[in-house]
Amino acid sequence: MGYFGRRKIFTDVDTITAENVVSVLQKALTVHNQNRVEIEYLYEYYKGKQPILYRTKDVRPEIMNIVVENRANEIVSFKVGYLMGEPIQYVSRGDDEAITERINRLNAYMQAEDKASKDKQLSDWSHICGTSYRMVLPDSNAGEDPDEAPFEVYTLDPRFTFVVYHNGLGEKPVMNVKYVKRDDGTTLYSVYTKDTYFEINDMTAIVKNEPQVLGLPIIEYPANDARLGAFEVVLPLLDAINNVDSNRLDGVEQFVQALMLFHNVDISAKDFGDLKKEGALKFKDIDAQLKGEIKYLVEELNQSQTQTLVDHLYETVLTIVGMPNRNGGTSTSDTGTAVVYRDGWSSAEARAKDSELVFKQSEKEFLKLVLRICRDLSDLELKLSNIEIRFTRRNYENINEKANVLTAMLNNNKIAPQLAFQHCGMFVDAESAYLMSKAYAEEQEAKELARLTKIAGVKDDDEDGDEDDV
Repeated sequence: MGYFGRRKIFTDVDTITAENVVSVLQKALTVHNQNRVEIEYLYEYYKGKQPILYRTKDVRPEIMNIVVENRANEIVSFKVGYLMGEPIQYVSRGDDEAITERINRLNAYMQAEDKASKDKQLSDWSHICGTSYRMVLPDSNAGEDPDEAPFEVYTLDPRFTFVVYHNGLGEKPVMNVKYVKRDDGTTLYSVYTKDTYFEINDMTAIVKNEPQVLGLPIIEYPANDARLGAFEVVLPLLDAINNVDSNRLDGVEQFVQALMLFHNVDISAKDFGDLKKEGALKFKDIDAQLKGEIKYLVEELNQSQTQTLVDHLYETVLTIVGMPNRNGGTSTSDTGTAVVYRDGWSSAEARAKDSELVFKQSEKEFLKLVLRICRDLSDLELKLSNIEIRFTRRNYENINEKANVLTAMLNNNKIAPQLAFQHCGMFVDAESAYLMSKAYAEEQEAKELARLTKIAGVKDDDEDGDEDDV
């Protein structure tokens, strides 16, 4: 179940109105309910509720170990930590100081809304089930505190949220839906279109219908076009790892609790009970031709071969999902870059960059709505074209190498210093770093010039004094 990603929900309706919103919702829910079942399965799997827990065993069922090696949780934790380990920053695309100041204010708003933790929640959901949803609304207390953001940001549960897209060129979103199941057993659907807000009770009665100017406040953040979770493609391998681990523990226990073989020995149930209790048994051979024999019926599981299989399965999982391995290699002469490639960190970085592109696409839609709210409810004026979205991960990896590149480029008089800052890879916001460094360099030059001028002035005074003495 759930090996093939979530389905994107479409409608052929061009304009959603009060007359057709219920029918569009009903058709969309058919697809969403399929997605919801799979999302629930993947979420439970991530938490550790995996198929091995329902294992059955026909032979010696009294020895049945159940081991959950929760690699799904490990995959999600690594992916989210690697991608969202540091807060996403908005930086200026140009060198306009006024725009840079406004973007810094926008970053302060995001910090006030604790957006970094909400980004982490988004990334959790998208890596678990392949998609996630964010909602942004105007702050009801906007204007009371100028330091607070004029908007509110929410991370929604994808089991109770979906976006409907138009089945046409561009596949534009036309309807947002979030719903809650109430204590009385009914379900209330909150439906947003580009100009109207509906509340629909149990997919039948429209209980609220009012105009709204916000547009579509729910933005979908898919993990990829197929909406596949991070561990979804390796579910069979993860199940196999659990199965092998459970079986190998059974093998150890069955070796310890081996069955006894009585060959040419007639023993009653009572005698066998005494044997188990006392640990010894006295018997005589039936005759000289039929020798009695009592021994354990033992065939030990080959643990080294089993470990080789487990290692192979785990390495295959890491390769498929793009995670670094843990073997550390055997070479002592590898450079830092060689280790990055050998141990799979380059693959992890490539996957993270792929996730960045998809995330940024949705983040731009989020920013459009945020900037509109800021223009309406505060004095912050910014255009989307002014803002660059930056992930700050791995900023200090190979820092010596990056510093050497920067130094070499700055010492080359054929390369503009601004290009050196942009391409060395040291700085999250290369433009701000360049402007700050330029101002610092000019300040140091001015101080040095003032110092030299002062020295020259003192020297001139001393020479004038010597001439007067003569």
